[in-house]
Amino acid sequence: MRTGVSLTVLAAASGVAAFWRMECRGRVGLARIDPLVSPGEVAQHAHAIHGSAGFNEKVTYEDLVDADCTSCAVTQDMSSYWHPALYFKHANGSYELVNQVGGMLAYYFLQKDLNDESKQIKAFPDNFRMIAGDTFRRNYSVGGLSAKAADPEKSIWAQLGQTTQADLAQRSLGFNCLNYNAQPEGSLYRHYMPEKEYLDQFCADGIRIEIMFPSCWNGKDLDSPNHRDHVAYPDGSMTGFCPKGFDVKLPGLFYETIWDTAQFRGDDGEFVVSNGDIQGFGYHADFISGWKEEFLQKAVDTCTNMSGKIEDCPIFSIQSEDKQRSCSMKVPSVLRNEKVVGNIGTALPGNVQIAYGPGPATNKNPAPQTTTVEVPTATYQPGATASESKYLPGGVFKELPNSSSVVEDAFTVLAQSTPSSSSPASPSPAPSSSPAPTSPPAAPPAAAPVDDSKYEVVRTDYVTVGKVVSMIIVKEAVEYVTVTTTTVTQTVPFKARRAAHLHRHHGRHGRHS
Repeated sequence: MRTGVSLTVLAAASGVAAFWRMECRGRVGLARIDPLVSPGEVAQHAHAIHGSAGFNEKVTYEDLVDADCTSCAVTQDMSSYWHPALYFKHANGSYELVNQVGGMLAYYFLQKDLNDESKQIKAFPDNFRMIAGDTFRRNYSVGGLSAKAADPEKSIWAQLGQTTQADLAQRSLGFNCLNYNAQPEGSLYRHYMPEKEYLDQFCADGIRIEIMFPSCWNGKDLDSPNHRDHVAYPDGSMTGFCPKGFDVKLPGLFYETIWDTAQFRGDDGEFVVSNGDIQGFGYHADFISGWKEEFLQKAVDTCTNMSGKIEDCPIFSIQSEDKQRSCSMKVPSVLRNEKVVGNIGTALPGNVQIAYGPGPATNKNPAPQTTTVEVPTATYQPGATASESKYLPGGVFKELPNSSSVVEDAFTVLAQSTPSSSSPASPSPAPSSSPAPTSPPAAPPAAAPVDDSKYEVVRTDYVTVGKVVSMIIVKEAVEYVTVTTTTVTQTVPFKARRAAHLHRHHGRHGRHS
């Protein structure tokens, strides 16, 4: 049996992974275009498109890098980032585009492969392409769990047999309920879209849709027939060990978009992703690198300021938000008059029908169906904190409302905001009742000093408090003890934990001053 001691310390800055947050405040277009899945053709469903104005239905690398503008902040980034749009279906059957707040953010995480942390992170090669998620998925199938069940701690996913690429892809998707006046949920906590009643009651500031891309590469292919097989997730989705055959570590790419679902509060109807998905299991995203590989490699190697702000990387040339928003692509003539914004009538773009599970959707638009996958409306749950020895499912972010006071110690604030791990969990409020405000418990006493030399780093996670991102470095000390019964001798893994914090400044998406 593996045994150990839990503790918390403040980490030193050396050797810690960095990141930067690419702001793409503009949207170059919204159209049924997808050069990866439907090259040279009209795509099945509408996508919100960000990045290079050179994007088109059969885009080449040269089209991207030779374009006149980009809707992202860094002018050297001529990549294309795209994802489905979100619509609201009114009770009368008409559809209306939900307002997208603040464009899109693309996080570039510089996390090493834990198989060999001495290896360099490799920049995306020119014209590198990949997809995250599966537009046809209409269920949740990880370990036989319900979609509403909380993810187990990441450190035991492998022991539970939950680190197949299909499992990791499903856990790399999140629908974050936004209420800036309440304690926030953790990123990638909920892997499906809440129902309208829940959104109306709890999500006063809309919903943030999040998706993590694979970051392990086979080192040779710029693409693959399904745009997935040349890449893989590490065993913790964002961090961890890359699988055999995918030994080159790429920057970890993470998209987030905010949609103003609150604009429809009180209206009868339902929210629908443009691919005909009302439950979110089929949300997905696409990427084509329009960086010049040599420049991106220099950024990966040198843009390691712990703030995560692109302004702190001296090699980036940054343009104003007005210029980002003024950049637009040329829409093909066949799609120029298709209604995709505002109230668009009684059908989604392309006449896409809503497809329910548990079976996959098809590339054709099926007739309306009557069965659904059970997706109960989850009760509100704040993001996990270090004090609870639970970690955010994707190891990414949790946000707290901005405060007028200066945050000196992120861990102390987080420890005061949620119950400690030794206390019984309080029941979450039911969707039919408003969450009652509670007074935060006192901070737990500081842990006694422990010999740091006996611990080794096993994982790095992140937590955000206002504009401060804290890095949690998880270490463990391991001893093995054989446990014997009358019938079997078994060695059972058990991990000790210690968490260390580093602070990084981080602005809230859609809430900038």
